[in-house]
Amino acid sequence: MNNERENIIRELNVRALPAAVEIRQRVDFIKQQLTSSGLKTLVLGISGGVDSLVAGTLAQQAATELRQEGYDARFIAMRLPYGEQKDEADAQACLAFIKPDVTLTVNIKPATDGMMETLLASEAFTSDAEQDFVKGNVKARQRMIAQYAVAGRHKGLVIGSDHASECVFGYYTKFGDGGCDIVPLSGLVKGQVREIATTLGAPERLVFKTPTADLEDLSPQKADEDAYGVTYQEIDAFLLGHEVSERAQDIILTAYQATRHKRALPYTIFDK
Repeated sequence: MNNERENIIRELNVRALPAAVEIRQRVDFIKQQLTSSGLKTLVLGISGGVDSLVAGTLAQQAATELRQEGYDARFIAMRLPYGEQKDEADAQACLAFIKPDVTLTVNIKPATDGMMETLLASEAFTSDAEQDFVKGNVKARQRMIAQYAVAGRHKGLVIGSDHASECVFGYYTKFGDGGCDIVPLSGLVKGQVREIATTLGAPERLVFKTPTADLEDLSPQKADEDAYGVTYQEIDAFLLGHEVSERAQDIILTAYQATRHKRALPYTIFDK
């Protein structure tokens, strides 16, 4: 392995541990973060994909264990559709599996459309595709606004569902789904997230569902892998130190460098 690849693996804290060990350590992490903050609630948006399914299940387990230990904790799962979500059935199936203490639904369409209408009144876009891309990021940020509003109301922490295979590509909206308080899936590759989901007993169709951010109206349900240009299998192999093609490695290294700002705090004049 070259030094750059080794540095990425180290920076993203990728490791290979049994799924049962990961589950226990990550549930304990969530519990520790909540109790040390003095807060009472965990908040997470449930999209219908395996990442939020796993993060939500771990959060619910953490809240349940804390109550059994005498700490007043609960988990609020949020549905945050833009109008009618095409894979709503999958989101509902995730909720049925997680069995959250509380489920709230906030339709982000009015807020998103209102922002775009106001923006379009003062800003001209060069193409429909450019406008659609901006709108996708507005959707992601509206979802995080809603989650932080609920967390503020209920003395809570907002959970992110990002993991290493997304993080290496910066495949999230800065201050949108990338904005959160704790990230319990950090350091895991996609295959490990799926393995944890299987160990938890999640339905196979949800575990192996094609991952999609589904933010673009012009490309509904666009697969993550189509956006990446490489497969999750290739990304996972890269991050676990296994053999990958030169093409895949070049794409991953280029993406990592281009999205470095997404994994950093805001830069200051004192940063090198």
